[in-house]
Amino acid sequence: MEDAGVDALRQHADPAAPQRITVLSGGVGGAKFARGLRHYVQRVGADRAGDTPAPATVTCVVNTGDDMWLNGLRVCPDLDSVMYGLAGVNDRERGWGRAGESERVSAELLAYGVGADWFTLGDLDLATHIARTQMLREGTGLVEATRVLASRWDLGATLLPATEHEVETRVQVGDHPGDTLHFEEWWVRHRAALPARRFLHDGAPSAVPAPGVLDAIAGADLLILAPSNPIVSIGAILAIPGIREALRAAGAPVIGVSPIIGGAHVLGMAAQCLRAVGAEVSAAGVAEHLGSAGEPEGLLDGWLMDTTDAGSVARVEAHGIRAAAVPLLMTTDALTADIVHAVHQLAARVVADR
Repeated sequence: MEDAGVDALRQHADPAAPQRITVLSGGVGGAKFARGLRHYVQRVGADRAGDTPAPATVTCVVNTGDDMWLNGLRVCPDLDSVMYGLAGVNDRERGWGRAGESERVSAELLAYGVGADWFTLGDLDLATHIARTQMLREGTGLVEATRVLASRWDLGATLLPATEHEVETRVQVGDHPGDTLHFEEWWVRHRAALPARRFLHDGAPSAVPAPGVLDAIAGADLLILAPSNPIVSIGAILAIPGIREALRAAGAPVIGVSPIIGGAHVLGMAAQCLRAVGAEVSAAGVAEHLGSAGEPEGLLDGWLMDTTDAGSVARVEAHGIRAAAVPLLMTTDALTADIVHAVHQLAARVVADR
């Protein structure tokens, strides 16, 4: 069956070129969305066999604000979550890490008194961090290190860290500006129970986008903000100088998918993060936080929300953002592919309105 959204987008692009989709992504939610996006691309390719000049390409620009040094290793939680998810080796029950893990090394580190009992790394996961750290210490950039790690599997997508600079998200939990914790400690160790005064992207002012990121944005036919935490995942990507500007300058429609359904987050702790910055915990509230592309600093051409929040479509569209409501629970790859289909349909409406 033909996909009207894809067809409409292709009419406004070079018909001889493959469709290029770039998605800004966080961790677990972003990984689920990336799997559904790949499923959708494969489904459309099968339906249009012999009719398409080349298959669509998918690039995931992934948050690096959660990255940190732990036991001498560079840990990149979101990059690894997306990589493991696309590879099909992630632990779906826990929602993070590798399936079939053991934790003997972490237990030994704790026995030596140098481990972090609040951030246990599995043995298979540790191998990833060891390999990455070795490459980084040898002078390899994070983009190339990520490519080497990901080349072990056929991911069906290119993974790009938002930046190769060390920009770590920190949470101010006290009155003094120096009262901060790394985001992972605030989230994992304290379960976001400590009141957050604000979120800081330490090192962002002097950082630059990783090689390939700006090209992936400028050259895209469709730009998607995955249903990831809007403050510490999408927000951390946007904190890298040049990325927000590139999104605003891009010719492709920018479509966001709400991480909030019926006034609550589905994964993670987006509600606590939104409250900390004074944003409303709702699908419409997140859209308003990200802003319309027609507003100063705004990004969104379109916003997809769950059917539970269908009553907010008019509110979002009053800001100049095209909106639609469809089921957004990503329980299977096929259902997530249906969400991606709705993204394409919404993008086609945006293009038709221009």
